[in-house]
Amino acid sequence: MAYEFKFVRTIEFSETDMAGIVHFSNFSKYMESAEHRFFRSIGFSIVTDQTKPPVGWPRVHTSFDFKKPLHFEDKIEIHLLVAELRSKSISYQFRFNKINNENSEIAATGKLTTVCVSRTIDGKMKACDIPKEISEKIEVAPVNILES
Repeated sequence: MAYEFKFVRTIEFSETDMAGIVHFSNFSKYMESAEHRFFRSIGFSIVTDQTKPPVGWPRVHTSFDFKKPLHFEDKIEIHLLVAELRSKSISYQFRFNKINNENSEIAATGKLTTVCVSRTIDGKMKACDIPKEISEKIEVAPVNILES
């Protein structure tokens, strides 16, 4: 069962602001990308018809804490951890680590909560239990690696 996903990317010029640092709004995109990659790593898409009913995952909470600025061409490791798994929702913690030669330092942390939904016959979203074929592949990260 999976509880984490990591990947490395390079900061693009278009992601920076007039101060030359990554604009805060990009951290939402980075978290979403990590979540999508995490789902693909367990054999699913974030929007899937592989389950009955088909489900999606709207965001209901996001937050960030910024520690150090990131700049154009910085390499960062984005680390997703499953912080909580409930019957209808998943909460994640994120660490954005700036990679410097041999070591890394935390540039930011984030949190994201998503709710599993299906569509009603009239097209409205309704919270539903996470399909077993998805929930059985995910577990909560060990307490010792989660942020307090």
